[in-house]
Amino acid sequence: MTGAFSDSLPVSAEPVPPRIGDPAPDFSARTTQGSLTLSDLRGQWVLLFSHPADFTPVCTSEFIAFSKAADRFTALGCRLLGLSVDSLPSHLAWLEAIRVSFGVRVPFPVVEDPSMAIARAYGMLDGAAESSATVRGVYVIDPAGVIRAITWYPASVGRSVEELLRLLQALQQVDRAEVLTPEGWHPGDDVVVPGELTEDAVAATGQAWFLQYARCTPA
Repeated sequence: MTGAFSDSLPVSAEPVPPRIGDPAPDFSARTTQGSLTLSDLRGQWVLLFSHPADFTPVCTSEFIAFSKAADRFTALGCRLLGLSVDSLPSHLAWLEAIRVSFGVRVPFPVVEDPSMAIARAYGMLDGAAESSATVRGVYVIDPAGVIRAITWYPASVGRSVEELLRLLQALQQVDRAEVLTPEGWHPGDDVVVPGELTEDAVAATGQAWFLQYARCTPA
């Protein structure tokens, strides 16, 4: 069933949009690569991203960029999963147009959501919009099915695929070494270690006790 949800999440309800740290709402839906259930992807990272509509210029530029970077996401153990409220025939026609016009094959599945059930469950619909177009939402879901990061962009501004790759790598580094990543962190850069909140630790570290760098642990 397209956009089918479990009994715990009625389609007719208006759920509170998930936040960082919440379980990712599960769904089953048709995609350009066959039927898919989100929970079947447990054990790997998932980048679920919505786009306002098929056959639009900014969305097309993003899908070309995601497609060219798909192998890099795969190397990080991450599945790409696109979504909009357009129908499966529209998705298929658009992906074929991208292939013919730009020589780029989109290698990841694109979910149809004509009932808007998935978009509503994730809060992807812009309440101020004059149409059913979804915002440019990105939900980074970890192997346990927990949402670890959320980004939203308006329909008029394209996302940076390089930044999403950096975000995924930073989350994986945090999990791997139980550290923090500072502003603009990239793999190989120094990380930040949480400071000990005791008088002795502060006295031993000095005035900069609240920002201490350490060498990055290799992947």
